[in-house]
Amino acid sequence: MSATASTEKASVPWRSPVVLVVLASTLLAPLGVPLVSPALPVIRDVFGVSDASASLLITVYFLTGIVLSPFIGMLADRVGRRRVLVVSLFVFGLSGGAVYVAGDFATVLALRLVGGTAAAGVFITTVTIIGDAFDGVQRNAVLGANTAVLSAGAAAFPIVGGALVAYGWNVPFLAYLLAVPLAVVAWYALAGLEHDTEPEEEGTVRYLRGVAGSLVASGTVVYFGATFAAELLFFGAVLTTLPFLLTGTFAFSPLLVGLTLTAAEVVAVGVAASNGRFAEHVSNGTLVVAGFVCAAVGLGIAWAATGLGAGSAVPAVLVVGVGVMFVGASAGFVLPSVDAEVSRLVPTHFRAGALSLRNSATFLGRAAGPVIFAGIALATGYATLLLFAGVAALVCAVVLAFATGRVVDDAVDEAIAASEVR
Repeated sequence: MSATASTEKASVPWRSPVVLVVLASTLLAPLGVPLVSPALPVIRDVFGVSDASASLLITVYFLTGIVLSPFIGMLADRVGRRRVLVVSLFVFGLSGGAVYVAGDFATVLALRLVGGTAAAGVFITTVTIIGDAFDGVQRNAVLGANTAVLSAGAAAFPIVGGALVAYGWNVPFLAYLLAVPLAVVAWYALAGLEHDTEPEEEGTVRYLRGVAGSLVASGTVVYFGATFAAELLFFGAVLTTLPFLLTGTFAFSPLLVGLTLTAAEVVAVGVAASNGRFAEHVSNGTLVVAGFVCAAVGLGIAWAATGLGAGSAVPAVLVVGVGVMFVGASAGFVLPSVDAEVSRLVPTHFRAGALSLRNSATFLGRAAGPVIFAGIALATGYATLLLFAGVAALVCAVVLAFATGRVVDDAVDEAIAASEVR
């Protein structure tokens, strides 16, 4: 544990170099997709590719995170969080900045593949460093701030990217170069951060068995499932289904659609930032369940809005806005609480490996959500799909209420048994 180790206070030590470096690294992470998304139509036209080909810039970015995250987590546990974070920031910044001078679409895709791998390293190590450096509800507070910064970047960067692309299709990619000086700062700022590493001579196979064993023993697998389900619902129902529904059913303008989706991110920021205070009163498992209840309520409200006629006393835009804000609250509850609970339950020398699997679950949910929901919508229509998604979120809440309760009960039983042995 670092000298930065915390007390049981639901506050963020804003002057801590560890906190500042981690939050700065997390803020750059949304450069990967939200900043680039507004440039996709321009990139399509510049290189003369199809819409599907242009969308590969997003797909390949997530693909490497799904596949390679466990190996990055192993490196972070074996050679140290600081080294992996610094290298990841360097590669993230240089590969992203290099797109500015790329001369063909294949090169852009290759650089995006490299950048997605580096981004996975940033995601994994920042969360792991917080888990190492802080305990108890203060860990929740810092993880909540981390999620809030991530959501704030996701809300702001589409606007920044849209403004920069007006100067050229490749201009937004220059923002990636900010990661290079941050890597230098991180190397020195995190010099005192130590953690227990798995002895090198024990080998990779033994390490992987240790990670798997720790996940089974601690019951954390259920939290990986929760992460996948939360991302699947948010990226499938909110970021894919709602835009089509809002434009087709309610004739929303693109600007109004964007503002509606931004409302979800704004609420996520506020809820995530309060995670430490929530954790003072209820368990992480309860917070995760609350997140899925919020998702169920929000999706149900959005579905109900589709039944409002033109002469309704309550404008549909307000009803949809309220529903979207509930779904945004869901993300603010689930993500930091999952990371806090995994960090609490898994031994330090397996923590990065465990959190890397959480990252794989995150990226898999984000990649699968749009595809699955778009396919189902062809058969059900977007309004019915929202209702199904709300019911699915409620089922997840019920299952998690039981499963997370069992995890807590088992942990208590193990603690009692251990005390009796002593």
